[in-house]
Amino acid sequence: MYLASAFIALLFVSGSVLIVWSVYFSGIRFVRAGFGSDTETLAGSVIIRVSALHGLILALVFAQELVSYEELQRNLVREATAVADIYNDIDRYGAEEKSAIQSSLSRYVRLVVDKEWRILAEGNELSAEGWALREKIYQAVLDLVPDNPRQEALRDHMINKVQLIAEFRQERENNANRTVNPLFWIAAIVGIVLITIPYFVFSPTRLHIVLLSVYGAFSGLVMFVIYAFSDPFSDPGALEPIPFERLLKTEIGESR
Repeated sequence: MYLASAFIALLFVSGSVLIVWSVYFSGIRFVRAGFGSDTETLAGSVIIRVSALHGLILALVFAQELVSYEELQRNLVREATAVADIYNDIDRYGAEEKSAIQSSLSRYVRLVVDKEWRILAEGNELSAEGWALREKIYQAVLDLVPDNPRQEALRDHMINKVQLIAEFRQERENNANRTVNPLFWIAAIVGIVLITIPYFVFSPTRLHIVLLSVYGAFSGLVMFVIYAFSDPFSDPGALEPIPFERLLKTEIGESR
């Protein structure tokens, strides 16, 4: 997994550096005229303005993907907490349906860890079995008939938590099928090209080439991170269902 992630990162970084080198040396080759100081001043002005816009595009998309990634992490914790709350609340409620509801919750957690996470990594919809288990739990909780205010409060709390599970499931599925707009990748690559073009007025010294390579490498690294965050269920930025795996280590994982 780590080797694959490192290889993808290397592709982004080396690809960006190659774009920079190709544009720079092509410009030097095809434009052989001498340049004065005023040309260098103009080139520097263009570089600053285009790079500012390019950096803004990368920063905005980077921030958007990071926020979505972190929101998914929080929702995983909240969904696992909702499952644990229902499991414990039905125990406090003391109904005859306790065993059936707890068993369904345990099966649901195992399904998410063992099957649905792989399904999401493949970009497919969540399983019908997962939705059926959620519906079974929901119907069972709705059918509870409280005998006192304590049971009524517990039932209302469980209903709210089951509804949250459905919301989090839908958000998970939406995240799995969401991709970065192709127009962003076009803008990102064109930006690298446009920023590099004015540099051909500067001589190809070793220092200049190194500085251009640093620019290209960093741009590629930022695009790699955006790519990683855009798919939270697959490498290189894959999240693990850690909150659910922790539930399996508790009594929830022991229920049948």
